[in-house]
Amino acid sequence: MLPNSSEAVWLAIIRILTGLFWLAHGARKVMNPDFASSSGMVRMVGMAHHATGSYQNFLTGYVVPNAALFAHLVAWGETLTGLSLTLGLLTRVGGLGGMFLTLNYMLMKGAFASIDTVASIDAATFLLSAVNVAAPTGMRLGLDGLIFGRHIRASVANPPHWARRGSDS
Repeated sequence: MLPNSSEAVWLAIIRILTGLFWLAHGARKVMNPDFASSSGMVRMVGMAHHATGSYQNFLTGYVVPNAALFAHLVAWGETLTGLSLTLGLLTRVGGLGGMFLTLNYMLMKGAFASIDTVASIDAATFLLSAVNVAAPTGMRLGLDGLIFGRHIRASVANPPHWARRGSDS
């Protein structure tokens, strides 16, 4: 996909809106001192009883006893994912971060045991974050295009000898 196509603009809009979603959720947690307290994160992990198997063991054995640490990891993870996608900087890394966070939320809720998962906000967020991994969404209206765009344009303008049309070598 070329960075100047109309599809690239729509992908950039999807990226920015997904980034704003993550940023709104993360910034609210970063600025809330109660979220990093044991009561804030434990309240969020209160759905751990819905989790199954080894993930429930992970939540009760590691997350709950270290709630303050995991609260900071969640808050900053969401905020940095939001910044990455909103600014279009390292968008594939931001997309992976969004997928990782959402996957953990679904596991925590035990959502894979329910058909409702398919129509949930978590599933939509996972797919919107995955778009940023699969497509170069930061190349248009993003810092990835400014930083890495010259390198890509140069490699397209001057491809290696084996990739040139009509090359016999």
